[in-house]
Formats: sequence, C-alpha cells, structure tokens
Amino acid sequence: MKPPEVDRIAGSRAAVAARRARAEVKRQIASGERPAVDVLDSADEEHPAEASLRVSELIGSIPWLGPTRTARVMEELAISPSKRVGGLGTHQRVRLREFLQRRQRNGAGAGAGPIAPGSLVVLAGPTAVGKGTVAGHIRAHHPDVLLSVSATTRSPRPGEIDGTTYFFVSDEQFDRMIADGEFLEWATVHNSHRYGTPRGPIEAALARGRSVLLEIDLQGARQVRAAFPAARLVFLLPPSWEELVRRLVGRGTEDEEERERRLSTAKVELAAQDEFDYKVVNSDVETAAQEVVQLMAVSRA
Repeated sequence: MKPPEVDRIAGSRAAVAARRARAEVKRQIASGERPAVDVLDSADEEHPAEASLRVSELIGSIPWLGPTRTARVMEELAISPSKRVGGLGTHQRVRLREFLQRRQRNGAGAGAGPIAPGSLVVLAGPTAVGKGTVAGHIRAHHPDVLLSVSATTRSPRPGEIDGTTYFFVSDEQFDRMIADGEFLEWATVHNSHRYGTPRGPIEAALARGRSVLLEIDLQGARQVRAAFPAARLVFLLPPSWEELVRRLVGRGTEDEEERERRLSTAKVELAAQDEFDYKVVNSDVETAAQEVVQLMAVSRA
C-alpha cells in the first residue's frame, strides 16, 4: 500500500532537511569553524546530522584531503566507504579519533585557510626528508609555481645542475652576495656549507602575482618569517625516524662522519616543527607535492 500523501510529503521534507543539516556540518568542517573530531564526538541520537554523516564525507570535508587521500585513509582505518559516523564500532571510532586529532595538531583543517596565489611559501624539513625531490616534482608538474633556486657553497652532487638545482658558488662569491644585500636569507647548514636565497627573482615574481616556493632549511625559514611575516611555512616530515635514517644512508652521498652530523641536526630540526603553519608527511612524493600545491591554491597547468 502507498503511504498517505501527507505522510509522503512530510517524509520528503524531513529527508531534505536532513541533507541540508549534513551539508551544514560539512561546511563547518571545511571552513575551519568546527573541528572534525568535534563532529565525531557529537554523533549520537541527539545530533542526527552528525550521526548520519558518512565517515568518508567527514574525512573528505577536511581541507586538502581530496577523494584519493580520503579513500586511502578509509582503507588504512579499515572503515567501509558506506559506514556512517553514528554506526562506527568501538575500535573504528578510536582509530578515526586518533587520525582526526593528528590532523588537528598538524594544523591541517584547523582554521588556517588556503594560501592565495601570489604568496610566498616556505618548504623546510630535516635532512634526507626529500625536500628537493618534492620541490622537483612541483617544478615539473606545476609551472604556475615559481621554485626559487638557492645559492650554495657546497659541491654539486651527481645529477645536480648549476642554475637549476642550485647556483653553485665559491665562498668568495657568497661573501660578495651577502655584502651586496642580494640574499633574502642565508645560513650555514650542518656546521659546514652555506646556503642562501637570492632576493631579486622572488620579489619580482611576487610583484607579478606569482606564487613562490622556497625549499630551504630551518634557519632560513625563520629568517624569511622575520622578513616576510605573511609567508606561510610548511614542514616536510618523514614517515618515521627509521625511514629518515634509511633514506640518508641509502643515497650514499655522505661519509659516516657527515651522516652523523646530519642526523644530529635532523633531531634539532624535527623538534622545531611546531613553529610551522602546516605539516606534510612525505610517504609518497607525488602525494606530498600535491598537498603542498593545494596549500598554495595553484591549479595544475
């Protein structure tokens, strides 16, 4: 039997109201007005909009977590794509809550909005975390982003190109550039070689409205923040300390003494990660690069 017309209309209106309520919850998460973990904790009979929200919708509403990352997170958490927040099991809820709290602590989706084009973004992180590889992927796939080329006094590594990877200069040339005020920032890294960011190309690009990405060290990031308070700082993290050590040893470009010096510096650098506006874990180069580009609000050309 068909339900009475009045019941059908009432049911239709209730369904529309429920969809609108869920849409509002997702909007609040996306805008940073409401932490996703708060939605999870509120999902009960007294809050039907939160309870009836699919877990995939909850995660997908977090800024910079697109469909691909959302699907991967759902798989890692062992949660079905059709599962609703109010129907989570105890262990699923615990795993999801831990994930959401990590995202909130890392600053992603916690109220810091996307970075507008024409802005200055700094990518820093410990040695061997893959800063250069991530930056190189961005250079190859996102020509809208100007990737600053630093000057350094160290010797080129195999495959590095002068003027593309770095400007390789002598100590005397570096001293002259400092004296002439040509650097936006510069620092001595690992108690060894000096690195600096030429100021001219960056200022010219920003004046034209282009987004600029600086791949520099912790000291340089601090100097840029002091010189350009509007700059946004992104810290690139390794999946684990063990993986960082494996990457450093695996590239085979340093002797034992140099590796130990770099690992000692890396511990200091990792301890400073909370100074940064955003954190990105480099488990996969393409994914990490895409996260950085999404933060800059620059579309693939």
